Amino acid sequence: MNLSNLQPAIGATRNEKRIGRGTGSGRGGTSTRGHKGAKSRSGYSKKSGFEGGQMPLQRRVPKFGFKNINRVEYKAINLDVLATLTENGTTTLDATFFVTAGLASKNAKIKVLGRGEVTKALEVHAHAFSKSAVEAIEKAGGKAVTL
Repeated sequence: MNLSNLQPAIGATRNEKRIGRGTGSGRGGTSTRGHKGAKSRSGYSKKSGFEGGQMPLQRRVPKFGFKNINRVEYKAINLDVLATLTENGTTTLDATFFVTAGLASKNAKIKVLGRGEVTKALEVHAHAFSKSAVEAIEKAGGKAVTL
C-alpha cells in the first residue's frame, strides 16, 4: 500500500451527469431544462424579489411615515447619573469625560436630561440640555455649557 494506489471507497464517487450530449445520452434535446420559458434560456437569472410576474411583496405592502434626514440623534444622560459619576470629586464634565466613563461614543452628541438631583456645583459641557436640567444645575451653583 502506498500513495500511488489509493482509491476512494467503492460507491463513494459517481460520474458527473453530462447534459446536452445528444439524444442517445437521455439528456439531450432540451438538456433537462424543459420547454420554453425564461428558465430554459441561456443567461437566465432571477431578480431578487421576483415572484413570477405577480406583484412582489415589497410593492404590495403599504408604505407609511417618513424618515427625517436632518434628525439629530442624542445620547441622553440624566442628572442622577452625573451625581453618581461626580462622587469621586470631579466637577468638570465634558465630552471626553463621558467617553472615558463609557456613557457615550466619541462621535455621539450628548444631551443632559433633568431626572434626578445635583447637590454640588458642576460645570457640564454637552451638546444640548433640557430646561429642567439647566435649572437644576444652576440651582446647585454650577454651569451648563452648550458645545
